[in-house]
Amino acid sequence: MKDINDIMPKIPNMRWGALMNRAPTNDKVEEMNKIFPDNGKWHTVFEEKDLITIDGKEIRKKDPNKWT
Repeated sequence: MKDINDIMPKIPNMRWGALMNRAPTNDKVEEMNKIFPDNGKWHTVFEEKDLITIDGKEIRKKDPNKWT
């Protein structure tokens, strides 16, 4: 399987790129600016109701009110 960075086009001065399963909101873009390094690479972001998969790694969403 090819890496996404071998397939997607290189864009000059791009901070990062994301292949997502839903359109990002401005808040989501600001959040991803904090997560992704400024290296001009593409990332895969698939967001479900209870988890987010970023570059193949699952991150579970939890309600902060239910943290123990």
